[in-house]
Amino acid sequence: MEQNRKFVIANQLLKSGTSIGANVHEAQNAESRPDFIHKIKIAAKEIEETKYWLILCEKSPNYPYEPILKSKINEIGLIVYKIISSSKSR
Repeated sequence: MEQNRKFVIANQLLKSGTSIGANVHEAQNAESRPDFIHKIKIAAKEIEETKYWLILCEKSPNYPYEPILKSKINEIGLIVYKIISSSKSR
């Protein structure tokens, strides 16, 4: 049972974490500026979901957790949020 729960969280973390890059990559071929912003905003939502799953790992003594991942996802978030704000202001 415990192994199944670890798999669920690991799977969700994998999905949300890899979705960030997929959405940013997809935004590179956006049809318009609003489409680009929309796709980057989806990446931002995936960043927030990834943070959530990392928090669950951090708070649970039974799950593996690497503090560097929290730092890296925060850095990626800053970059993505800057892209959104600068794209909106153009």
